[in-house]
Amino acid sequence: MESFEQFVAVAMEAEGLIVSEAVKFPVRRQTRKVAHDEVQTHGYEVDLVGARADRLVLATVKSFLGSRGVVAEHVMGTGGNRRFRALYLLLNDPVIRSGVVRSAAERYGYAEHQVRVRLYVGRFAAPVKRTHEPAIREWASTQIVGGGPIEVYGLPDVIQVVRQVSGSKTYRNNPVLVTMKVLDAAGLLVDTDTSGIAAD
Repeated sequence: MESFEQFVAVAMEAEGLIVSEAVKFPVRRQTRKVAHDEVQTHGYEVDLVGARADRLVLATVKSFLGSRGVVAEHVMGTGGNRRFRALYLLLNDPVIRSGVVRSAAERYGYAEHQVRVRLYVGRFAAPVKRTHEPAIREWASTQIVGGGPIEVYGLPDVIQVVRQVSGSKTYRNNPVLVTMKVLDAAGLLVDTDTSGIAAD
């Protein structure tokens, strides 16, 4: 599990979800061959899968800390480099996202309306101008997948929950929570707005 994914997993667990690292789900789709119809099956990876009695969560997690950040056009699949758009196929390709939702629901015994698709972002592109984050959130709110719109969580959302969990007196041998406790004990945790961690 990638480091930022461990933070996200703690936040998801706080909702009562049992969280698994990356899982591949098979999706059948039509090829682009002209001569004849052909269907191929490919496995598409979901970064984190969270489950509880009433809900199955499929999460795409992109930290992009120390880089440009998550770009709106890439998430929406409307522009930019094809390789970067492909990082978000679970979100921007209707055939793949509906296929993954269907496959996950069947595998784990949920109805499709119980499935939620999420995007967790460590850093949005242009965090000072704040152009990409609202564009992504607005677009995601219009994309109904499984039982609702795509849900978007930024770094402040994740850290707020992780800090609450780390404040518990109950000890858990979890590297994320221990790190937070160590930083807090050293007086290095301060309440700041983490949405604009670095300039453009």
